[in-house]
Amino acid sequence: MHHIRRFIQQENRLPYRDAVRTEELINYFDLDYDPPRDYHPIALNGEVSECPWNKNNKLVRIGIKGSDVPNGQRLKSNFVFLVDVSGSMSSRDKLDLLKKGFKYFVDELSEEDRVAIVTYAGSAGVVLPSTSGKDKDKIKRAIDKLGSRGSTAGAEGIITAYEIAQKNFIKGGNNRIVIGTDGDFNVGPSSQSELTQLIEEKRDMGIFLTVLGVGRGNLNDGMLEQIANKGNGTYEYIDHIEQLLKVFIYDYNKFYTVAKDVKVQVKFNPENVASYRLIGYANRLLNEEDFEDDTKDAGEIGIEQNITALYEIAPAENPNYSDAPTFTIDFRYKEPDADKSVPLQLDIFDKGNTFDTSSDFMKFTASVAGFSMLLIDSEYKGTTTYKNVLQWLDSAKLKDEHYFKSEFRSLVDKARKL
Repeated sequence: MHHIRRFIQQENRLPYRDAVRTEELINYFDLDYDPPRDYHPIALNGEVSECPWNKNNKLVRIGIKGSDVPNGQRLKSNFVFLVDVSGSMSSRDKLDLLKKGFKYFVDELSEEDRVAIVTYAGSAGVVLPSTSGKDKDKIKRAIDKLGSRGSTAGAEGIITAYEIAQKNFIKGGNNRIVIGTDGDFNVGPSSQSELTQLIEEKRDMGIFLTVLGVGRGNLNDGMLEQIANKGNGTYEYIDHIEQLLKVFIYDYNKFYTVAKDVKVQVKFNPENVASYRLIGYANRLLNEEDFEDDTKDAGEIGIEQNITALYEIAPAENPNYSDAPTFTIDFRYKEPDADKSVPLQLDIFDKGNTFDTSSDFMKFTASVAGFSMLLIDSEYKGTTTYKNVLQWLDSAKLKDEHYFKSEFRSLVDKARKL
């Protein structure tokens, strides 16, 4: 979303194809899926409707929702902020923005939480040893002192951060490193493969990772996303104050994992489905044999986080399609501190819904997918037009507490004029 916003709003042009990641665009928005009603930390939902851009096909939506905060009580947390203070971070949309965000983050801490701050430039340094969340002023003073200088020894900082996180490890708690950087690593182990290997070695300690990318120009987006993927983590990009608030305040619960190594396998019923395609997720696909392999790393889900996947299917000739499930969702996840995965399954039937009678979730996520297909001029875009996308958006009545969905509608409208 951030790249697309920058191109369309600030640079008055359509984004490059490579800047558009459909699944990230869909999952940028908060959707009010029903939370789990049982002992599982996640809930599944799904539906089938007519496909709005190809009347011969159907659209399948799969939704996942992480559980609420149990009894309103978050786990005790051991955070380590790992902040890039190299020379490339000196602009206002980088280190200054991160410092502001970390201060918002500190306001959300409880007295039982702990925070340490590690910086890296030419070498790694500990700016603040692990400190109680009740000492908010002390933590903020340490954040204020952060300044940019020198080249970037990212790997050394990562090693130091994991050492501190391990030393202050809270058993059964939320142990997490939060990296803030533009990803311009240029000292020591700095290639993508070396850094991801380093992160993979640390992953099994039970310490999670959030990677925050900032800035433009030399932002190494691909590397940062890979580091997050390999390190039991999430990647977020921050480019302006609203996005800062989204990451550090509105979506604060994503800093708490409810399920890790989350794997989804969708089995389509050949009686009802002749062929299918997954929309997006090109770099998140799993080999079939890895689904039941508990040593294979996969994604994480945070408190109240929602994730959506869309498939376009060509239906098989079956007049009795509603008698059998169109697809089955096989799902595996691990509890945050477990090594063994738990299976979960859901059958989804085709109730013959047109696109107009589908859920607001379907209408909204299909709008986002349609917009993405227009931006990359996808061979699958069918009859999609910007005017269609705006109509579909207007028909979806979803909660929009922080106006991100209405901002998205404005983006679509501006892209149409470009």
